[in-house]
Amino acid sequence: MRRFGRWTAGLAAVFLPLALATAVQAAEVSVAVAANFTDPAKEIAAAFQKATGNTTALSFGPSGGFYAQISHGAPFEVFLSADAERPRKAEAEGFAVPGARFTYAVGRLALYSKTPGLVDDKGAVLASDRFQKLSIADPGAAPYGQAAIETLTRLGLYDRLKPKIVQGASIAQAYEFTATGAAELGFVAQSQVIKVSGGSRWLVPESLHSPIVQDAALLKPGEHDPAAKAFLAFLKSPAAREIIKRYGYDVR
Repeated sequence: MRRFGRWTAGLAAVFLPLALATAVQAAEVSVAVAANFTDPAKEIAAAFQKATGNTTALSFGPSGGFYAQISHGAPFEVFLSADAERPRKAEAEGFAVPGARFTYAVGRLALYSKTPGLVDDKGAVLASDRFQKLSIADPGAAPYGQAAIETLTRLGLYDRLKPKIVQGASIAQAYEFTATGAAELGFVAQSQVIKVSGGSRWLVPESLHSPIVQDAALLKPGEHDPAAKAFLAFLKSPAAREIIKRYGYDVR
């Protein structure tokens, strides 16, 4: 028994410091996430925690809104934008760490209705009188909203449909309007409906709008945080890229 006690004490001497070191090293990363990337970000955060022990505090919303917060000193460490322009601007204006920016996903726009058969495979419903409301995200704050406006303009339908457009503050709210039936149709991110059964949808051809290139940035509050850098490194990993692709995004 005395020998067993010495053995267990020895094990404790070896493993307890390791456990304490892991606890000390684990950290929480504050991440501002574009609303379209909500579901994949949650999966990636869980995988990141499993791989590193670090956790993430995820905040979701429109990229424009986040940029306004960041420029006014919000303590986010990482910014996952729905465009490339705002992370580039953050870097140029001193809010992001130079050289750390990269493209983590390229998004796709979809026209969605919860009504089966309403949306055809060419989006011809937009030229019909079969709906009263069309939801989009605020084009001033959300790149997917801007892509929706570009699509309608290139189809020659913007002026005609402008009275029917209802704007959500973010792409999440634009989807909510459609999912609840407040609007019969909605331009949403493909990632929001890729796992939704039923309804009808049209994957908008990329030729109808500017590419939805989504960049990540390491913000100044995270410049000296190893966990923030580790999260961005994990975002480039095969495990994270596989999650991103499963939600219908292209990766570069």
